[in-house]
Formats: sequence, structure tokens, C-alpha cells
Amino acid sequence: MNLQAPSTISTPLYRLFPSPNFNYSLKFCRRTTSSELHSPVAGDSSPSVRTHRVTVHDRQRGLVHQFFVPEDQYILHTAESQNISLPFACRHGCCTSCAVRIKSGQIRQPEALGISAELKSKACKIHLGYALLCVGFPSSDIEVETQDEDEVYWLQFGRYFARGPVERDDYALELAMGDE
Repeated sequence: MNLQAPSTISTPLYRLFPSPNFNYSLKFCRRTTSSELHSPVAGDSSPSVRTHRVTVHDRQRGLVHQFFVPEDQYILHTAESQNISLPFACRHGCCTSCAVRIKSGQIRQPEALGISAELKSKACKIHLGYALLCVGFPSSDIEVETQDEDEVYWLQFGRYFARGPVERDDYALELAMGDE
């Protein structure tokens, strides 16, 4: 009896054909690029997995990226597989390097530890909250804007630091030193 593990063939879900044309968007008053994607190749994706258009306004680079992401894949990972460079650091949802402000649409992010629940749901007239692209799944077509990491930290922790220096807790220090 000959038992062999089945071989797997890794095929990209989408083929990316970068567009050499640049346009100037009056809305953003800066250079934008657009990546043109073709429909999934037959057999590349399960017919039951929905795909959504993701638009990322990269503030730091002055670019706008548009690409498609299946609902069951991380946005950052899919962007990278299509040669789209977006900010990131840990890839585990623990920092805020890949944090974005959601302008429209919904992102499911159950593993996003780097952003508080309050900040995830912080809605106002101009945005719907914040998300981490490294552990974010699109639930609809979305439009997001990259954020400066310091801005996100201030939004989460600024109220604590704005009160002044944190007081030293000698009792907690004694307990911690006793464990060593």
C-alpha cells in the first residue's frame, strides 16, 4: 500500500496587472495610483467566499490603492500578495503600525488587540472607527485611511498621560520583586 500526502499547488487568487497611468485626484489634491485587477481565475477561489473592494488612502505616501480581498483573508496579507506596500510591524494585531480610520464599510477584526474596543467602535460624522489591516477581514466594500501610529496611541492612551505622571506603587513593586 503506497500512502503519499497529496501535493498542493499554490495559486494566487487574483492576478495583478499594475496600471502605469497616474491620475491626479482633485478630491485629495495629491498623486494617486490605481491597481487594476481582473476577476478571479476559474478554480482559484471557492464560489461561496465573497470578495470586496478595498480602497486604502495612504496618507504618508500620498497614494490611493484599490484591490479586492476575499472575506476570509486578511487585508494586509492580500495587499502584499498583490505587491501593494502598506505600513505594518508585528502582523499579529498587537501594535498600531497598520491602523486605519474606516471611512466607509465594515471590517471584522476579532484578533485586533492593539486597538481598544472603544476605538474600534468610535464613530463620528467623518469616520466609523479604527481597524488593524494585519488582522482585519473585509465584511463589505471598504474605504480606509492610514494613520500615524502616534495619533492612534494618543487616542487610546492620551487621557491617561494627560493627567500627569503615573504615581509609583511601592506595594506592587514589592510584590513583583518577590516573584523573582
